[in-house]
Amino acid sequence: MTVLALETSCDETAVAILRGRNGHSGSELLVSEISSQIAEHGKYGGIVPEIASRNHLVQAPRLLERAARNGKIDMSNIDAFAATSGPGLASSLMIGASIAKGLAVGLGKPYLSINHLEGHLLSPFFSDGEVKPNVSLIVSGGHTMLIRVHGLAGYELIGRTVDDAAGEAFDKVAKMLGLGYPGGPEIEKHARDSDPARFDLPRSMLDSENFSFSGLKTAVRYLLPKLHGDFLPDLCASFQQAIVDILVRKTIAAARKYDADLVTVSGGVSCNQELRRELGAACTRKGFEFKSAEPWLCTDNAAMIAFAGSLRLQVGFESKVTEEIDPNLALA
Repeated sequence: MTVLALETSCDETAVAILRGRNGHSGSELLVSEISSQIAEHGKYGGIVPEIASRNHLVQAPRLLERAARNGKIDMSNIDAFAATSGPGLASSLMIGASIAKGLAVGLGKPYLSINHLEGHLLSPFFSDGEVKPNVSLIVSGGHTMLIRVHGLAGYELIGRTVDDAAGEAFDKVAKMLGLGYPGGPEIEKHARDSDPARFDLPRSMLDSENFSFSGLKTAVRYLLPKLHGDFLPDLCASFQQAIVDILVRKTIAAARKYDADLVTVSGGVSCNQELRRELGAACTRKGFEFKSAEPWLCTDNAAMIAFAGSLRLQVGFESKVTEEIDPNLALA
């Protein structure tokens, strides 16, 4: 089965075409096209919904044409059309979903409504195609959560952030420090080869399965007026280390509590090399297998949506074209 997917949940416009391999694990990614809007939103220090939706309207038709051309496939040969239906910005979600629905109706093919978080959740299994039970950390700009995965569509929420997501905290602190957007890569760059122990920043709610990063962000705000000289690299390293410590400790605790064999991590913040290194090392020490999504699958993309759609299509899942988007769509 060949699935074409659109991802327009926030500020990335993305189209991908994925072909399943009969009798073999994994899938063949024919094409993955992404148009980034970082340059447009960077000057504002965050996403402007109206600008995002206008750019989706311009870029989506171009990416569809390019995907069909580069993938050497005619739209009539697509077996199903998928799109992210939530969570995300309503004005952005409706564009990708409307296009996918229109193509599905026009060509008489199934439509698949996919949860953006499920795309992230399944992305560590993209290469082999078999979803194994695991405890999963999804960590991105808008979401920080721990999920117990029993299998495809079998998801149990363990804990989530009660305020800012980790990626949101990175962005806000980077803005305080006069760094660029998105904040995560900027802070990671300045933190490299610096002292993460110089500033004693708080680790909140360590004994809870939920997360909180608002207090950490506020601690940086109150600390800044007291600092002088060349403090930026060490402050970035200390802030990054606090977030990594929280994420690693809670993920390992959840894996132990639920007797998991496998721990996975996905989402944009999981591109952070220190997080990958420390979480992987902690899993090795505690006897857990560790699997992370490849970096190119961690930021918003349509390949992960196509993959989730392909797996659901294989088990007979199909959505109604009357199904509405849901900006607050829950995963579990």
